[in-house]
Amino acid sequence: MGARFHLLVATAAAAIVAAQAARAQSRSQSEPIQLPEVSVSATGIATPLDQIASSVTVITADDIARTQRRTLPDVLNSVPGVNVVQTGGPGGQTAIFMRGTSAQHVKVLLDGIDISDPSTPNGAVDLAHIVTSDIDRVEVLRGPQSSLYGANAIGGVISITTKRGKGPAKATATLEGGSMGTFNQSAAVSGAKDRIDYAFNVTHLRSTNINVTPSYVLPTGQAANPNSYDNMSYASRLGAQLNDDLRVNLTGRYVDAKLLYSNDDFSVFPSAPFAQRSDYRSKSFYGRAEAVWATLNDRVVHTFGVNVTDARRSNQDPNGTPPQTYNGTRTSVDWRGNIKLAPDHTLVMGAERSDERADGKTMGTFPAVPLDFSGKNGNTAGYVELQSRIAERFSVAANARVDDDDQFGSHSTWRIAPAFLVPVTETKLKATYGTAFKAPTLYELYGVGDFGYVGNPNLKPETSKGYDVGFEQPLFGGRLRFGATYFHNDITDLINNVFTPVNTYVNVGKAKTTGVETFVELKVNEQWRFHADYTRTDATDETTHSQLLRRPKHKADFSVYYQPTEAFGVSATVVYVGPWDDFDRQGLLTAPQTTPGYTVVNLAANYVINPQVTLFGRVDNLFDKRYEVPVGWQAPGASVFGGVKVSTN
Repeated sequence: MGARFHLLVATAAAAIVAAQAARAQSRSQSEPIQLPEVSVSATGIATPLDQIASSVTVITADDIARTQRRTLPDVLNSVPGVNVVQTGGPGGQTAIFMRGTSAQHVKVLLDGIDISDPSTPNGAVDLAHIVTSDIDRVEVLRGPQSSLYGANAIGGVISITTKRGKGPAKATATLEGGSMGTFNQSAAVSGAKDRIDYAFNVTHLRSTNINVTPSYVLPTGQAANPNSYDNMSYASRLGAQLNDDLRVNLTGRYVDAKLLYSNDDFSVFPSAPFAQRSDYRSKSFYGRAEAVWATLNDRVVHTFGVNVTDARRSNQDPNGTPPQTYNGTRTSVDWRGNIKLAPDHTLVMGAERSDERADGKTMGTFPAVPLDFSGKNGNTAGYVELQSRIAERFSVAANARVDDDDQFGSHSTWRIAPAFLVPVTETKLKATYGTAFKAPTLYELYGVGDFGYVGNPNLKPETSKGYDVGFEQPLFGGRLRFGATYFHNDITDLINNVFTPVNTYVNVGKAKTTGVETFVELKVNEQWRFHADYTRTDATDETTHSQLLRRPKHKADFSVYYQPTEAFGVSATVVYVGPWDDFDRQGLLTAPQTTPGYTVVNLAANYVINPQVTLFGRVDNLFDKRYEVPVGWQAPGASVFGGVKVSTN
């Protein structure tokens, strides 16, 4: 929705930084440019991390390569404050819960494009099919962010940036095989010449024997069918510096995924998996075109963009009923202006228009009749942000936004985020306070479904107010860092399903999420690096005073990276997820049950034979821990993978 203009935020800011760097390089080829570690998602402007008050985790392409994570859910598993729920291994439907908020409260941007599917019932993003082979950077921004990103950013934002071509032409290819019938391949070509840069990537993931169905959910005498997953992803990123002041960028991604899986037959009670596998297909396209125009010696930079999201899903069960189909599209146009008022003061202004459509064809269970739905909605937004470094050690970002939704009208949000570096100790004190909202989905507004469900066009947006406060402390020249952040979020007007007087959705819910995120990281030397974090989350339904489902109170992560030689490196990651509440898969329980927690250990190693050839291997779930996330779907056991990467330089 309106957030997608701010999506442009990440892509535009990255393009601005690149354009400025290119200009600076042309002016002084002999002077190397040393850029500090920055975040773009927190403010929309590339900003050094020590000036940012927001809680943000930055994951680079090098981090992904060290741990050999192949899909985005695997990357997010070790991020503090984030709980990943995936229905059994590669390709399984994935939900992301951030700081105890719901999965539909997380905004996900890919090169500035909102990749949520407008046809999904609750608006949550399924990240199962996003491969990592072309990802350059992932930023996980936690806390209410609607004043910068618009609707659906109550819990936070995940901003993904893909690799951009640079340097001489380069080609790479990888082959990987291993457990679960896995055979993965990828190929990429990238480079830059004169004023043109390009990057093309093709990735194929395939796993044919993924055991996800526990025996206890199967009817007596019925054997379990393993899942089979196939994903073809095509990505491109093109850029042209037309002159010193004007740059154009094109980004596109097409994903064609197929999952054969054991769906449940809800026409019987208790529900049970079909004897044969269901066939799920997902075909999605994400595209963005933009122009970045710098004026007044880069003091004013305009970005004009167009975004397109087209998502098509289908599901065919083996019971002979017609396939279920869902189509969702979103288009937007946006403008953004960065105005450098003074060396440490930047004003950001922008506007966006977004339109989305959805339609679906499904088969009701009670009664078993065909059901169709369709709907459309639009949003116009404007926003302003002031980012200032008021003094050498005091920075603040403040922003406000107004979204005018065609359906429910106008809604405003705001946020302020100050940070202060304490002299002598260099302790960073940080705090944020902001508001956010989630817009009703097209299905909630206009959909039809089982048990006589009809949409409610009078729904209001869900709203939240949240804050966090914390500190970060560097020691020994930054080799040791630790910190803690307390967060609190109150959410009102939650959209819940009710059955009286009719089966529909209404604004009746309230929730509160609180918790603490802590971390410590240590760089002993160039060979040894350690990181550990712990998150305590309390997520409560304020109406029933019960714990919200699938939000574990405790989560911890520990990782170590050891590189004894320039050619060889090995990493180990330990992820602990504590108990959480969930319903059973068969629908036998009238109240949630407490599910045991689990601990998973992953190992990965890389060995560079020469600049052209690298061998790699990994072991996931080293100790073969058996657990279910969510209940009723087994996560993969111990798995071994290995492969080779070759490149032209």
